[in-house]
Amino acid sequence: MSKLITIAPSEPFLERVATEWLKQTDPVGKDKGGPGLLLVPSRRAGRALIEAFLRVLDGEAALLPRIVAINDIDEEAWGGGDADLPPSVEPQRRLATLSLLILQTPIVSQGLDRTKGIDRAWPLAKALADLMDEAERSGVDLSNSLPNAVDEQFSAHWQQTLQFLEIITEIWPQWLQEEGVSNPIARQVARFQEQARSWSHTPPETPVWAIGFADGSAAVSDVLKAVLNLPQGKILLPGVDLGLPDEVWENLPPAHPQAGLREILNALEAERSELVEWRSGRGDKREALFQKVMLPEQAIAVWGQDLRPHDITGLSVLPAEDQQQEAQAIALILRNTVSVPGKTCALVTPDRALARRVGVELLRFGIHVDDSAGEALAQTPVAIFLRLIAMAAEAKLSPVALLAVLKHPLASLGRTPGDCHASARQLERLLLRGPAPAPGIAGLRARLEELHERHRTRQEVYNDESSSADLPDVPEGPEEFIDRIEKAFEPLLTLSEAVPLPDLLEALVKTAEMLAAREDELTASVEEERHPGERLWAGEDGELLSRHLAALIQHTALLPSQKLGHLDSFLNTSMSGQTLTGFRSHRGGVELAHPRVSILGVLESRLLTFDVVVLGGLNETIWPPATDPGPWLSRPMRTKVGLPSPERQTGISAHDFLSKVLSAKEVVFSNAARRDGSPGVPARWMVRLNAFLGGRGQKLPIHPALSWQRKMDQPLDGAETISPPEPRPPVALRPRRLSITEIERWMQDPYEIYAKHILKLRALDPLEEGAEHVDFGIIVHAGMERIFKRYPHTWPENIDQKLKEIFFEELKKLNLHPARLNWWRPRLDRIADWVVQQEQAHREERKIVQRYIEASASYILQADYAPFKLTGRADRIDVADDGLATILDYKTGQPPTGAKVEGGWSVQLVLEGALLAQGGFKDIPSLSTTRLLYWHLTGNNKSGEEKEVPGSRAKRSAEDLIKDALENLRSLVNAYDDLNQAYRSQPWAHYIPRYTDYAQLARVYEWRAAYAEGNEG
Repeated sequence: MSKLITIAPSEPFLERVATEWLKQTDPVGKDKGGPGLLLVPSRRAGRALIEAFLRVLDGEAALLPRIVAINDIDEEAWGGGDADLPPSVEPQRRLATLSLLILQTPIVSQGLDRTKGIDRAWPLAKALADLMDEAERSGVDLSNSLPNAVDEQFSAHWQQTLQFLEIITEIWPQWLQEEGVSNPIARQVARFQEQARSWSHTPPETPVWAIGFADGSAAVSDVLKAVLNLPQGKILLPGVDLGLPDEVWENLPPAHPQAGLREILNALEAERSELVEWRSGRGDKREALFQKVMLPEQAIAVWGQDLRPHDITGLSVLPAEDQQQEAQAIALILRNTVSVPGKTCALVTPDRALARRVGVELLRFGIHVDDSAGEALAQTPVAIFLRLIAMAAEAKLSPVALLAVLKHPLASLGRTPGDCHASARQLERLLLRGPAPAPGIAGLRARLEELHERHRTRQEVYNDESSSADLPDVPEGPEEFIDRIEKAFEPLLTLSEAVPLPDLLEALVKTAEMLAAREDELTASVEEERHPGERLWAGEDGELLSRHLAALIQHTALLPSQKLGHLDSFLNTSMSGQTLTGFRSHRGGVELAHPRVSILGVLESRLLTFDVVVLGGLNETIWPPATDPGPWLSRPMRTKVGLPSPERQTGISAHDFLSKVLSAKEVVFSNAARRDGSPGVPARWMVRLNAFLGGRGQKLPIHPALSWQRKMDQPLDGAETISPPEPRPPVALRPRRLSITEIERWMQDPYEIYAKHILKLRALDPLEEGAEHVDFGIIVHAGMERIFKRYPHTWPENIDQKLKEIFFEELKKLNLHPARLNWWRPRLDRIADWVVQQEQAHREERKIVQRYIEASASYILQADYAPFKLTGRADRIDVADDGLATILDYKTGQPPTGAKVEGGWSVQLVLEGALLAQGGFKDIPSLSTTRLLYWHLTGNNKSGEEKEVPGSRAKRSAEDLIKDALENLRSLVNAYDDLNQAYRSQPWAHYIPRYTDYAQLARVYEWRAAYAEGNEG
């Protein structure tokens, strides 16, 4: 009876193993298995095998064997003899020590600030650890092979690399010996070898089967060889192609799906002809198809020998346009499958981003699925919370960074989470909107004092109407809340210089616990044994992170001291590669994951079978992955050292791909035409399959899920065109007072007046608002006001210099970034030169007897329904010796055209002239206006420009426009005093305001796009 078995790829592998094991006769003579040992490639495969036994037994009792994963290095796991092996070095200790060695190498340390190097050294340490692990798995002694890996013809760069790698060929082995520890993989390999020797001396009396190994390292091959030599040992390989011609088999390239299996047989010194195949006959046609499709290049001549069509039943493609469409379509396929009772399905993909997208899309249907590849530790809520704290401390509590912490679900600050978040929102509204306060707690207190000062001087009365949205949560007073923030962040904010990493991490943990502390934890009695912030470390994610931080605190003291600014990047780097499985599949001890839907990584899907399998992310560099020789060795160097070629991983991926294709009843091949905005290249296996079928006039059908996806978010009866809003509030609620500038907005966008004055809505200032064009205008207006109030009539000789000084004083008030300040100052200097020159020309042209600066106006207009109050402010009014006035307005942006002024769409200066004629300006007599001027002040190549409106070619003069202005305004007010008059949004296509805070509220872009589509149709 052969000890080498292969199970046909179309067979349900684990079920067949369970069935055959149970057929063995135990000493009592019953066909229900017996004691023994089953070696599997992974713990997941072991759990799946247990489930397969349960399905096969279908409720019957049986004595099952021990099922052990080969990578389980527990001393008692296999029941073999104990080896006198040194313990494994802790992972964080290994990386910390390697990082220190890297920082001490001349190549790295020259010119490097050691307090900044840890962020770069830690990833390099991981790469060195990976190289040692790969070499130990492959049975390669780097100390002997690496020094001879570079020939003279290689560049000096590789010579320097070898010098750097002396860390692992000379220094590291000596360190391991001195410390009495070993590399984890080296210990595992030694454990494998010890187990093989134990079996050779004392063979077990019960059967030992090694099942499901498709690629074997040197150490694993030693174990498999030992199993093969046992009296009751068997090796069960998955899907060895017995029909492949011998000449092809002997010359398989590393990227072929059978290359790993051939490698195992070679290590076992066995021939393919020795294998016995377990097959039931299912799936023979699909196997024949893919045997030809996957032939290596030197053998594809057979493609043209037989052009008869192949059976492609159960195969389909999903050619999505992008990753989002791919994810939604896959979710629909899985949802459709589980609607059939008893039917199982899975998404298999190495693309974790696609897996997350599909998981989110399945939640739409109430289906919870956990990604078997796990969730990155750095992306768990508690890890994100700690990283946000580190970023906030580094940013000295800047508004965005601080609010990210205070609004996090884990934040409580000694209160309930709801009260903490309500307090954070209140702090945001009071202090953090607009320009950022000064850094740190002092900046928050200074901003709060500014708010109190405005209240005291009655310059501003703050009414927090938004606080009602926080009910039933109650915000704390801003002074008390800032005190809590200061106390919580004190451990981190007091670190001004570089400190040892353990101290930095302990300060982070203390701050995090203070921020997460709940009210009931702080008020608990000693007997209750509650610890502030203890919920941070609860659950699987908290436990894993606490162990990770404890290891870092224990082992990083040997590293150089670090500044606070490097804490976040170090945290992120140190957590890279650590994952948490099953994190999202439970809630409150309740299993959420659907039992018949799976999202699996390629490695996790091995040996598992499903009714429907979607192979997602079939794009080059995703599946198969890019062939990368790694950062340390070139391809020739790897070959010379004895490490496997990078293409070996492609062969492993190809075997996993083929196993899924041949084991499932229905297979969907999915890929995206565009990935992350760039064109995606289909996987080479799909190119081969399409080419092979194309030569026979065949083509895989497109799965209907794409058409389902396009209809998923479409209304059943078609989309309805949205109309612009037309609110008609009661006349009593309509505004009876507006400023002159708001009159223009009223004419161009009535909906803005409705939202602002009737709904009382105000747009919040942005967080950390930067210096924008409006700030430049404020500086110019403030400077012009000061200079003309100081020197209304007679100017000193150095007036240009004085104006420049005033501009610079106003510029400094904004606390701008130095780059912005240095950009704006020359512009302001050019404006000052232009203003002096232009003003001198004006004074020579006309004698000004009176000048009014920033004059305020107020006028009661008698309308039909009720009086209407108009207010305004003129930048400047000049009165000449003939008693006629000129009104000037300063614009740093584009002034309105003469046509808009004449057409009545830009009425600012015209209405100011009308109010001046009616005596509406405070402390200014009634005057006639003959000129309306804009000074366009930019400080660019054209520093300034004077523009008179209406222009010289206009049909109407300024006097004519002013004469009719108030009557036109009365007509506008009377029109909106009619209940039937709606406040429409941007009703005039040719007169749309340049900016508005209410376009989204009015859904302008939706109804405007609908109108555009209608006009195109």
